[in-house]
Amino acid sequence: MTRAHQLEASLRALRLSGMLDTLEVRLAQARSGELGHLEFLAMLCEDEIARRDTAAIDRRLKAAHFETTTNLEDYDFAFNPKVPVAAIRDLATLRFVEVGESVILHGPVGVGKTMIAQALGHAACRRGYTVAFTKTSRLLADLAGGHADRTWANRLRRWSRPDIVILDDFAMRDFTAAQADDLYEIITERAGRSLILTANRAASDWYSLFPNPVVAESILDRLVNGAHHLAMQGRSYRPNKRPRRPDPAAGR
Repeated sequence: MTRAHQLEASLRALRLSGMLDTLEVRLAQARSGELGHLEFLAMLCEDEIARRDTAAIDRRLKAAHFETTTNLEDYDFAFNPKVPVAAIRDLATLRFVEVGESVILHGPVGVGKTMIAQALGHAACRRGYTVAFTKTSRLLADLAGGHADRTWANRLRRWSRPDIVILDDFAMRDFTAAQADDLYEIITERAGRSLILTANRAASDWYSLFPNPVVAESILDRLVNGAHHLAMQGRSYRPNKRPRRPDPAAGR
């Protein structure tokens, strides 16, 4: 076995696949004089670090359960000039995550609230933060299931761990007393960690959705005060994506 083959076997045994993948290229650079001994080793280490970073990002993106892969560059701000571009780009710096603040994106159907929320989530995953994306109804259904099978505490802890939880379609309908209690527990448990909410209604319209005004005040005081509120006004993208109806005259 040659030394190169021995090195490959050692890298494989140590599970250093980033080094293994670029070994031939780095050896060729070393043989040609492009890399000295220390540079050769440094480049191999950098290759391994890059592979691990990429693998970690992929794991975080998979764990987030996003509906789509997107980033802010995919959003057509020119289509809806009333959308607060500067505020969204400021949120993309993720300073709000560093200080544990939340974000509320509200506006009519189809303007891209979910897309912006997921774009912020993707940016956070790439920066090293953990994210969970879900429809609000699914979160509440998951916690309700925990009451039924006595796993509620475990489910609550799972939703409390991520650096960011994105609750899509918040405040679409009235909450039951049990749902309001679960929301209170989630928000209390996540104190100091960020939420991103998308909603068709502004936060000032949420109080009437809760059956108990005391619980509503407790939830919304923690959730609304201190959050970044972005009103996303404009036209819906969705009519442009609907399939066109066939023209009856075309077949004549």
